[in-house]
Amino acid sequence: MKEHRPDQHTVLGAIALANRAPSVHNTQPWRWLIGEESIHLMADQTRRVPATDPDGRDLLLSCGAALHHLRVALGALGWRAIVHRLPNPGDPDHLAAVEFAPKTPSTEDITLVGAISRRRTDRRRFTSWPVPDGHLDLMVRRAGKAGALLVPVTDGLTRRQLTRALDQAAGAQYDDAAYTAELATWSGRNRLARDGVLAASTPPQARVHGDTAMREFPQGTQPEARTGRNEADGGELLVLATLADDVVSVLRAGEAASVALLTATSIGLATCLLSQALELPGTRALVRGPVLDGAAYPHLILRTGWAPTAAPPPPESRRRATEDTVDYLPGTHRPAHTP
Repeated sequence: MKEHRPDQHTVLGAIALANRAPSVHNTQPWRWLIGEESIHLMADQTRRVPATDPDGRDLLLSCGAALHHLRVALGALGWRAIVHRLPNPGDPDHLAAVEFAPKTPSTEDITLVGAISRRRTDRRRFTSWPVPDGHLDLMVRRAGKAGALLVPVTDGLTRRQLTRALDQAAGAQYDDAAYTAELATWSGRNRLARDGVLAASTPPQARVHGDTAMREFPQGTQPEARTGRNEADGGELLVLATLADDVVSVLRAGEAASVALLTATSIGLATCLLSQALELPGTRALVRGPVLDGAAYPHLILRTGWAPTAAPPPPESRRRATEDTVDYLPGTHRPAHTP
């Protein structure tokens, strides 16, 4: 290992962890270019879902989450990631260039990297146990450090407006034949699938938890988590937003989503990202106006709460093999074996 950069096995190990990031329909729409002195994050437009994500926002958010996962992984391995976002104006798919500097892993690095393998998307009902304000505050602070606003929606009227936007978006999408065909293509996967949404992690029918309708996936087989009899769902809703709506802001929102999810996982909370209301311009405007008072641009809704203690964790969605997600810049040393 050279003093100023990690060796290639370390780089590949960090990328393997970065590939665990959440992405729209688990499409993993990114590629990594490895150089002797840097790692480059590239958007993979061949894995875009145009009916679900017509303007590519979900793709950018997914790539931002992968970028933050990479930063966390490198930090835990003793390397500070120096990130240059949109480094090449001539190539809009070149989202980030990452250089390295030695560092001592922080407690936060170790905590968050440990949450990567434990994080799951949990679409089931949560218990009625309240989420402590301190937990939400920690998520909000860390999202802010990542460059985005994470806004808990606690007012009853505002929350009704938010869930109404989710309902309207779902209705519009389910009336779109291209959307339903695309969703069927990317869901109902078996446990050996390396991308797409597992049948075992989605319910067999539409679910509404309290006031919040979940995205409906075809061919789901996941049983509902058992809670107390007539127990209300105590899931909290938080809106992830930025003050601008350019490519860098959306990418940073994806990074902030990653840190919020990993923080929640590290303190035992279950999480699920809800993006339907932000995938259509009309319902996105409803969230920006009534929910955020027009002061910021929304990108994702995060649902979090306590899963029942007796409920098994949701199944782990597999990821593509690391070697299938990387290329090497000319002249770059390739290790003999990849993880």
